[in-house]
Amino acid sequence: MKILIVAALAVAIAGAVALKKRQPPQATGSAPSTVVAGKTAEAPAATTASAPPAAAKLPALIDLGADKCIPCKMMAPVLEELKKEYAGKLNVQFIDVWKNPDAGKRYGIEMIPTQIFYDDAGKELFRHVGFFGKDNILGKWKELGVDLSGGQPSAAIVRETPVATDTRPRDSVCFMCDGDVNPQTKVLVKGEIEQRILCSPHCYFIYFSSLVGADAKMEAAKVSVTDWASGKLVPAVTATYLYGMDVKGRPTIKAFAVKEAATKEQQSTPGNLLSWDVLRSKELATRCAFCDRAVYPEDACGVKFGTTHGYGCCTHCALGVAARLKQDIEVEAKDGLTGEPIRVKTLNGMVASLEPPAAIAWFGQKQNAEGQWVSAGCFKQGFFVSQENLRKWLDARPAMTGREITIAQALADKMKLSPEQIAKVCKLGECK
Repeated sequence: MKILIVAALAVAIAGAVALKKRQPPQATGSAPSTVVAGKTAEAPAATTASAPPAAAKLPALIDLGADKCIPCKMMAPVLEELKKEYAGKLNVQFIDVWKNPDAGKRYGIEMIPTQIFYDDAGKELFRHVGFFGKDNILGKWKELGVDLSGGQPSAAIVRETPVATDTRPRDSVCFMCDGDVNPQTKVLVKGEIEQRILCSPHCYFIYFSSLVGADAKMEAAKVSVTDWASGKLVPAVTATYLYGMDVKGRPTIKAFAVKEAATKEQQSTPGNLLSWDVLRSKELATRCAFCDRAVYPEDACGVKFGTTHGYGCCTHCALGVAARLKQDIEVEAKDGLTGEPIRVKTLNGMVASLEPPAAIAWFGQKQNAEGQWVSAGCFKQGFFVSQENLRKWLDARPAMTGREITIAQALADKMKLSPEQIAKVCKLGECK
């Protein structure tokens, strides 16, 4: 992989140098702005010959690159989608400046790929150097005041008011995952002011990993678990835990006040008997690579960064790994309704490829005490292969509020976070 990266950089640099040597001296004067590696700079002053080829007075996007340049190759499917979806509304063209070096001179190109935006009169509006994702391109057209709405997908789903009120008693709803509390696996955490009710020991460890500077022993002293045999609450630190596995490979945890009762249950339900300390070490062994919460791999999104694999506790946190590590990632998520695979690759903080291309994100939100819309938490986020799947998922969650956004926007939101904000994400009382 390192050899390929070095080779790709060498090819790109060689191409850039070759282009620069072939270019005529630039004229002085003002030039349209360009974005290089996410920074605004002055573009080379282009000659009048750099106007786009005639195309029925349409706005135009000209991508200048080469068929052997890696980021140029990643631009190819983006351009193809734009051609199909905005046919008759946008002129999209690709020019290979290695095969046609005169075009590089004509358009004033120094690095590839370069995308140039023109209005319907042929006036250059903006240029960008490097890979540029589809949603970023569409967002830039909108910012430039060019209406391409006729080719846009159907209106995004927005739900600011619950379809139905959640009437469940609060003591039967898990504080962390918002799921129903099974009386046999109920966990109680006593606080100085209020108590937290959780649906299982696993949700307790998610809760624990969301605390800032928590002392494991001090926190454990506040926790009671439900004895599987009697249904009564007992101190978590003194219980014995039968740690098994369900048919999907997900851990199962049963707590027992008396070890003999756990041994008896073990005869009909295979598993290992663990103490609280051993259970804690297993539950906290796998963490989200973005927010550091405890997670089961079976519930998580796979994230690849470089040659390393990790997990995101939810779809949005998985994208956040790119922001936390400041490097490109690959995410493998599942449709929240059907479990169909959704794959996202990033490049320079943007979506480089998305499979399937129509996949969307749900941003679960709620209003805080000040009336501001904030994240509703990791358990209320998701990716979907289609809007239809999202609608069905929401139908089963009438109390859910939030909005549909593009996966590119979900990534962009994470990339805007500062290191200080990232350090506090998903931390109770700290995440803003």
